[in-house]
Amino acid sequence: MQGRVLIIAGSDSGGGAGIQADIKTVTMLGGYAATALTALTAQNTKGVAGIEAVPAAFVRQQMEAVLSDIGADALKTGMLHTTDIVETVADVLAERAAGLPLVVDPVAVAKGGARLLDAKAMAALKERLLPLASVATPNLPEAEALAGRPIAADGLEAAAQALLALGPRAVLLKGGHLEGNEVRDVLATPEGIETFTSPRIETRHTHGTGCTLASAIATGLAQGLDLRAAVCRARAYVAEAIRTAPGFGEGHGPLNHGHPLKGGAA
Repeated sequence: MQGRVLIIAGSDSGGGAGIQADIKTVTMLGGYAATALTALTAQNTKGVAGIEAVPAAFVRQQMEAVLSDIGADALKTGMLHTTDIVETVADVLAERAAGLPLVVDPVAVAKGGARLLDAKAMAALKERLLPLASVATPNLPEAEALAGRPIAADGLEAAAQALLALGPRAVLLKGGHLEGNEVRDVLATPEGIETFTSPRIETRHTHGTGCTLASAIATGLAQGLDLRAAVCRARAYVAEAIRTAPGFGEGHGPLNHGHPLKGGAA
């Protein structure tokens, strides 16, 4: 079940999110992770201190180097940061990876509040990247930015369907930002809506949950799982990673991506 996953995303110097979380996740789920870095960040659990974008031409060079040799069974995008990078990634995907499963995580704001994607880049992502996606995995603030309107707690299903109309073949709208004892995620496909619920784990150690979930789904797709099975396995992996988080840092701490090494559920 190896499964090659090319991850196009930014680096998190604290190791909890971004490329670092992606590589850990893909590896722990039995896949092979390759990467194309889009940005460098100086960050820890308390926030983002600095961001340096990678030139779009070099993002293309990284993607083409991987795809022309190692290849990929699925791809995942995370932090893309600039309009040029979004458009370049969309171009390379269309040229070199058409038909491969693509998970688009529309990363816009860091856990500590720093903006990782400006409005113009979000518009480019909406227009160029979403129509290529096998599944998009927005959280509530990202879904609101894509939809251009607030989303109420009782409106997740309708919002997921509205996002589906933007072109992705499926949308997993994550409801973790809502209050309550349960976390509710909504999967919208042309066949209909399915809601997944799980008990909320009260903790501040949730940095990187979105990156981790999207990469876990991409790994499942790369390994031949259907979308629903990939989502179910990914949600279980993330829940256990949150439950067994190591407690590092003074702010939003990282997950325990390595929990399967100690016999945890994956």
